[in-house]
Formats: sequence, C-alpha cells, structure tokens
Amino acid sequence: MREHRLKQRLYSGQVVYGPFIKLTDPAIVEIAGHAGFDFVIIDTEHGPASVETMQNLIRAAENVDIAPIVRVTENNPGQILRAMDVGAYGIQVPQISLKSDAEALIRAAKFHPAGERGVCRYVRAAKYSSMDRFKYFREANEETLVIAHVEGLDGLANLPEIVQVDGLDVVFLGPYDLSQSCGVPGQVDHPKVIEAMMEAVRLAKNNGKIVGTFVESVEKAKDWTACGVQYISYSVDAGIFYTAYDNIVRGLKGKEIEVK
Repeated sequence: MREHRLKQRLYSGQVVYGPFIKLTDPAIVEIAGHAGFDFVIIDTEHGPASVETMQNLIRAAENVDIAPIVRVTENNPGQILRAMDVGAYGIQVPQISLKSDAEALIRAAKFHPAGERGVCRYVRAAKYSSMDRFKYFREANEETLVIAHVEGLDGLANLPEIVQVDGLDVVFLGPYDLSQSCGVPGQVDHPKVIEAMMEAVRLAKNNGKIVGTFVESVEKAKDWTACGVQYISYSVDAGIFYTAYDNIVRGLKGKEIEVK
C-alpha cells in the first residue's frame, strides 16, 4: 500500500477537497488530479461503475497522486471488501444511523484485531501477494480512511453514540438526504438543515472526529471550512462538466447564466 498522505493531512488539521466521480472514464480522475484536487470519491451508490471499472479509476488516481475513496451502495461487508481489495485508500458508507451501523462498518473495513475484514493477500491492494502479508494487514488497518455518512435526523440523534466508535475517522454530513429528512427535500440551505449540520459539526469535532460534507460552490466550501469542516466534497464530475458546458453555450448564444 502507498503511504496515505490524505489521512495524515486530515489528522494534522488540513482541509482537503475532492469531487464525486460518477463518469467511468479514467481520464476524468486524471484531470481531477492534474487540476490539484486532493481526492476523488468514486461513487458506486449513485453511479454505474462496476468493480472492474472502479479498479481502473483507482489506478488513474494513483497515476496522478490523488487519493481514491470509494462510496459503496450500502453498509455491506462484501461491497466494502471488494472496494478495498482493488485498492481504495478509503471507504465511504452511506446511511449510518446507529452506533451498531458504525461498528459494523469498522468490522468490515479492518482486519483483526480491529475488525473482521475478509483476508486475502492475492489482491491488488497487497500488490498481488508481492507485499509482505503481515505488513499489508498492519498498514491496511492503519492507513485506510473510514468515512461514515450520517444523513438523516435519526443519525444525528444517535451521533453522540456513533462518534464513540473507535476506528471511525470521518463523519460525513449529507445535506441532500438530511434536507429530505427535515421535510424540505433539496433545500440544503434551509435553516433547519444548517442548524442540524452545525450542531453535528460541533459534536463530532468535540469527540475527535474529522467532519466532511458536500458543497456545490466555492463560497459554501469556505463557509463550512470556517466552521471546522475539513473533508470537503466539491460537487460531482457530471455536474461540473454540465455547468461548464452550459455557461459556455449561454455565452456563445448571448443568454444569461442561470443559477440552478
């Protein structure tokens, strides 16, 4: 495994930025790296990537020295195992609502004694067995970034217990799902959503957890980093490309740029 500088940077207090990746061409990941992003989140929850495609996207990330994180579709040991075996530097799991959910995530993401991750050293993450097996098991436990999405009011209500789980690195607050849970779907700037997120940020940080969230503008990124959020997911590759194309076309055709 490669040294996980992203995790080191987060624990040293730095802020890091990266987009969600739904498009399946490795060039998209390479472009993100060349642009200077710190990580990408390969999104298998809302994107079409297979495990084989995921593996090639991870290769592309390593090629440009950008950390590949994988968001799986659910808190499923098999999905987590496959993502990590092909080389994900971190695992991001949606809909963590209970302490027991977070504990199950840790069991799936860590080898013994921290967890119960399935053991195989003939995988890409272990350099296809060329890496010393004991070094691989130890470094995998130490280096893997474990990220829990807390996305609804139930999860926020149970956050005091969730943040007590050892091995959990990042509490990721999902504003869109939270807005739905608050009864204002899509209104991510609604006072109900902001108030709930602010309280969650304070609670997580007071318990030694790094906090992450999703933003769609530089201004919002600055707002949340000022509140202590360090792991900033900046928009989605498909949306970034659409917005760029839309603005170009509107400029060419003399139309006003719309804010959606």
